[in-house]
Amino acid sequence: MNEASLDQRLSPAEAAAIRDTAERLRANVERVIVGQREVIDLALVALLCEGHLLLEDVPGTGKTTLAKAIARSLDCSFKRIQFTPDLMPSDITGITYYNQKLGEFVFREGPLLAQVVLADEINRATPRTQSALLEAMEERQLTVEGTTVRMPAPFLVIATQNPVELEGTFPLPEAQLDRFLLRLRLGYPGEDEEDQILQRFEAESPLESLRPVIEAPALLEMAAQLRRLHVAPPVRRYIVRLVQATRAEPAFELGGSPRATLALFRAARARAVLEGRDYVLPDDAKALVPHVLGHRVILSTQARLRGRDVEALLAEVVERVPAPIEG
Repeated sequence: MNEASLDQRLSPAEAAAIRDTAERLRANVERVIVGQREVIDLALVALLCEGHLLLEDVPGTGKTTLAKAIARSLDCSFKRIQFTPDLMPSDITGITYYNQKLGEFVFREGPLLAQVVLADEINRATPRTQSALLEAMEERQLTVEGTTVRMPAPFLVIATQNPVELEGTFPLPEAQLDRFLLRLRLGYPGEDEEDQILQRFEAESPLESLRPVIEAPALLEMAAQLRRLHVAPPVRRYIVRLVQATRAEPAFELGGSPRATLALFRAARARAVLEGRDYVLPDDAKALVPHVLGHRVILSTQARLRGRDVEALLAEVVERVPAPIEG
């Protein structure tokens, strides 16, 4: 590697500064969310990568509260969209209408044109409405009746969804799921944690008093800096092999795509910084496999009939792929 390349690497001081900011974000969110340190850290991974986040669990576990706490911690424009079966694509994207006073067609933007968008219960809308998000989430632009509008920067979609077996839900199509960097599950709190929730929300919601701790330009700057974090060639190749191994697994009808490889690569960089390092280890990729790849692979019919579990199968895949040895 030449000297110019070395100069461009993210320095330990820069990595420490990003980690300090992330810790401020975590502390702010934890004023509202109890006992979900791992989930919050994974959400920070998505934020640092400018990646979209999917929160999946049964109703009442705090998905929407977590999404709101993250949004309120960022000094960004914020819109919440409640997805319902009668929601139309134009309700999200906006419409072009004829303004008689001006004598011309004018674009009226929808709630999707915000820096942070909470797509609440996204899988209660029909697939047609869900697909209205595809272009915006991947290409950071929106085309309505021939008019193309750039999305604001940063542009983050935090979506919540109920498990597909619940009443009134429509499964998200594979192309939609692939747009989310991470899928996270909160789960039920323990007894002590649930008691803390009662104490914290006894008088009023702490969400109301939450204030931003980071501005949009700072978030963009951190995301740009993260692209300079060093990934050794053997670790990079290891990430490629992990994803390719899902395509060779007979229990998966569909393995991870090249977009999944990119997602795992970007997320591993963010996790390394949160762990206090300016370089990526194989363990960073290993820890993120269930959250980055779990919603991107599809079980074969035979595996479903046998009751196989995606996360268990991914763990087997990770076990089979040899990790590079340090030094």
